[in-house]
Amino acid sequence: MQGLNEAWEAIRFGGVMIYPLLGLGVIALYIMIDKAYVYMRYVRIQAPLLELVETYGFSWGDLEKQVKSLEERHYFGRFFRPILENRAKPAWWVESRAADEAQQIEKSMSRGLWVLETVVTAAPLLGLLGTITGMMHAFKLIGGAGLVDPTGVTAGVAQALIATALGLFIALICLFAFNFFSRLQSQTLDEMERLGTRLIDHIRMDQQGDGSEAA
Repeated sequence: MQGLNEAWEAIRFGGVMIYPLLGLGVIALYIMIDKAYVYMRYVRIQAPLLELVETYGFSWGDLEKQVKSLEERHYFGRFFRPILENRAKPAWWVESRAADEAQQIEKSMSRGLWVLETVVTAAPLLGLLGTITGMMHAFKLIGGAGLVDPTGVTAGVAQALIATALGLFIALICLFAFNFFSRLQSQTLDEMERLGTRLIDHIRMDQQGDGSEAA
């Protein structure tokens, strides 16, 4: 506990720019926790559902049961439902509906990433602003007759360094988080495209079979 208090006092010594930096850090932390929760609960696809889609000639009834077991907000469930609802229509129509839904899912998954990207740029700039104000405070203590308060000069320099270090630290964390979640988003969309292709192929196969029977 004492160590935390000492760390907080050291951070507070960084000057007024510390508070907006901490605010950015709290916002970024909230975004990261929210993204991690969403990916763990609404993105992970169950193995039986994945195996079913990969099976040649699977039953649409079995697929509907698997999709109904997913939560309403589950991204793969949202992607599969338009395909299931329109599977009796031409394949090009189903592809169009699936593409529209995938676009909406991409927007949902991208929500909040711009905040992390903004913090990556803004945090170092705020830290630099804190550096400038700290150095200006230190230079004010140097009068025409020379150095007036050596302790005050070193305190100003320390204030500048704390603000810069905190800004860079927050920016680095947000940069890693932004790249990580962007990579997860790309992988999820690629997987949706791959599984969607499997379902469209199955629809085409069913329609060709119906056409052969009619002939």
